[in-house]
Amino acid sequence: MRLVFAGTPEPAVPALRALLESGRHEVVAVVTRPDAQAGRGRHVVRSPVGALADEHGIEVLTPVKAGDPEFLARLAELEPDVCPVVAYGALLPQSALDVPARGWVNLHFSLLPAWRGAAPVQAAVRAGDEITGAATFQIVKALDAGPVFGLVTEKIGPSDTSGELLGRLAVSGAQLLLSTMDGISDGTLRAVPQPEDGVSYAPKITVEDARVSFEAPAHSVDRLVRAVTPEPGAWAEFRGERIKLGPVTPLDEPGPAPGELVIERRRVLAGTATKPVQLTDVQAQGKKRMAATDWARGTRIEQGERLQ
Repeated sequence: MRLVFAGTPEPAVPALRALLESGRHEVVAVVTRPDAQAGRGRHVVRSPVGALADEHGIEVLTPVKAGDPEFLARLAELEPDVCPVVAYGALLPQSALDVPARGWVNLHFSLLPAWRGAAPVQAAVRAGDEITGAATFQIVKALDAGPVFGLVTEKIGPSDTSGELLGRLAVSGAQLLLSTMDGISDGTLRAVPQPEDGVSYAPKITVEDARVSFEAPAHSVDRLVRAVTPEPGAWAEFRGERIKLGPVTPLDEPGPAPGELVIERRRVLAGTATKPVQLTDVQAQGKKRMAATDWARGTRIEQGERLQ
């Protein structure tokens, strides 16, 4: 089939690569978000998906909005059979959805209808789900509500961060998307409507959402930190300044009051509403990330000081 692939960040790269290397379909163009500034030098850079397309000499389309007339006209000229989508990052209007002969097919990183929305992996980790996965579905106007072509499952480990989990799902999901394209092409695959029960939503996580409350139980602190690692990154305040926190380890032992720090020779503990958690690494404002024990020694924490 003739495909126009839409995607932007690194987790979408394995899917595009799988389609390019399969030899079964022709990727005639890629749609990605416009080039953006990145890094300390604020240099304008191509998205990871756009960069891979450039390597393969594939046309790259970067509309500001997917409803731009110029973009829609070029999309129609390309005559795609299907437009596969992985984390494109922008809404698709009906005028765009109507262009490909067999529609747009999204690879979404959850077991739909659970965790529709922008942050399904983070939501699954924060909720303490033991199993998640990826789904391919036909895009319709309603958010992530279209009929499903296929699913793959993935176990969530007790120490998984959202970044680690997403990395695995990007790989297994890429093969799911490829098999979905194969099934649509040869007519052996039909989409099945999502069940009405079990719908949940995963809105985009903000920096404020990533603030750790040590008034919560230890397991909730652990899940939140892992859910927002690496992005946007967990944080708390210490001495009136924001510090970033790496993943923590819940401990089964008595601990101090919520947020209160206990400094030992080889570990740094913080109290929660239940048991304490052990901090792994910390990044103070304007400094590099370091082991929590090194941070504690350099900061000279006094008894009774706490994270807030």
